[in-house]
Amino acid sequence: MNNCMQVSGKETKPSFPQGVYGILGEKFSRGRSNVETARLLVDGGIDLLQYREKTDQKSRKAMLEECLEIRKITADAKVPFIINDFLDIALMVGADGIHQGQDDLPVQAVKKLAGNMLVGCSTHTPAQAQKAIEDGVDYIGVGPIFATQTKEDVCDPVGFDYLEHVVKTVNIPFVAIGGIKRHNLREVVSRGAKTICLVTEIIGADDIKKIIDEIKEILGENR
Repeated sequence: MNNCMQVSGKETKPSFPQGVYGILGEKFSRGRSNVETARLLVDGGIDLLQYREKTDQKSRKAMLEECLEIRKITADAKVPFIINDFLDIALMVGADGIHQGQDDLPVQAVKKLAGNMLVGCSTHTPAQAQKAIEDGVDYIGVGPIFATQTKEDVCDPVGFDYLEHVVKTVNIPFVAIGGIKRHNLREVVSRGAKTICLVTEIIGADDIKKIIDEIKEILGENR
C-alpha cells in the first residue's frame, strides 16, 4: 500500500515507502509517452515514481510540461513523485523529492533549496553511502546490483557485497537498483532489500500492472 504523501511545500516531509520504485524513461517504454506510462504505473500500484530524462533526449521545457502532468497524476493517487537531477523542475512542479547522482549537485547545496522535499543520492560504495548520510540525505540508491543498460555512464556492478553492507550498517531507507529482473529479484529481496527498482522490466512490459503485481508478490514472500 502506498504511504500517504504530502505535497512539497507543506510542513511535513513525505515518507519514503517500501515496495516498488518506478523510474520513467521514454527510451525504454515501448513507444509510450512518460505521461501515459506514469498513469499505467500509478494504476498498477507503483509505490514511488521517479522521472528520469536527459537534456540530449528532450528539452527542459518539454520535461517541465511532462512533470506538471505527472505531478497531478501522482498527487491524485498519493504516490510520492521524485525528479532526477533537475532541482528547478522539481521545485516548479511541487515534487515530493529530488534525486542526485555522484556527479550532480552536492546534496548539502540541494538541501538548502529543497525545503521539505525528500533528497536522495545514488551510491556505489560504503564511503559514498557514509558521505551521503553525513550530508543529510533521506534515502540512498544502492547499485547497480547487476549490469544495466539503462544508463550510459553507469559504473560497474557492485554486486551483493555492497547491498549486504548497506542492509547491516545503514539506518536510513534505500532502494536497490540496477539490472534487477524477475529472474534475480528473489536474490536481492532475500538479502534484505525492502524497496526495489526494476526499470525496463516494468516500463517495457506489455502489461505493467501484471508485472508490478508479480514483483509485489515476491516482495511479500520476505515480509
